[in-house]
Amino acid sequence: MAGRVVLTYFDGRGKMEPIRWLLAAAEVEFEEVFLKTREQYEKLLSDGDLMFQQVPLVEIDGMKLIQTKAILKYIAEKYNLHGKDLKDKAMINMYSEGLLDLMEMMMILPFTSDKKPKLDNIETKAKQRYMPVFEKALSGPVYLVGGKLSCADVQLLECTLMLEEKFPGILSDFPNVKSFQGRMSRVPALSKFLQPGSKRKPQPDDVYVKTVMEVLRLKF
Repeated sequence: MAGRVVLTYFDGRGKMEPIRWLLAAAEVEFEEVFLKTREQYEKLLSDGDLMFQQVPLVEIDGMKLIQTKAILKYIAEKYNLHGKDLKDKAMINMYSEGLLDLMEMMMILPFTSDKKPKLDNIETKAKQRYMPVFEKALSGPVYLVGGKLSCADVQLLECTLMLEEKFPGILSDFPNVKSFQGRMSRVPALSKFLQPGSKRKPQPDDVYVKTVMEVLRLKF
């Protein structure tokens, strides 16, 4: 079907979740193909669908896109969520990539054995390195850049919710960020994505971890 958007990944958050969030913000319907076996992955490789032998894979506008940041930028540009000029785009990219760095620390947590020191490191960096940046940026504006919703806003909402899952009350020292989270959660498209039954994925469980490790033949 023309115009169909198809996401190929595991049935869990990982690097696809920011893409799901951004498509939801843009009110774009998408289908999902879940990787469950090594054979599925090897077929993608043999078909030449994975340029660097990695997922996520997004089929959109007749293209097969890989690399999370490239996919996010394409969607943000296509749906006017990437700023009005080069300066806006640069600021959005800096915020966005910082948030992706922090979220990636949380994404890999389920695959690690000794979680306590890693959790402590995430909490410290969130409090000392990342959230102060957004607390300052949101001291007056409703949105992070240019007075309108961007992909960075969507990722900040996703990130703060992930942080609160691990560290309840972590935003108590960041009232501007907490207020922002409340505002963004009421944006109709994002509010819909937060409701039960949406394509938002739950926190990773043992089944998700086992599937990823078996399909990709990972060893930790």
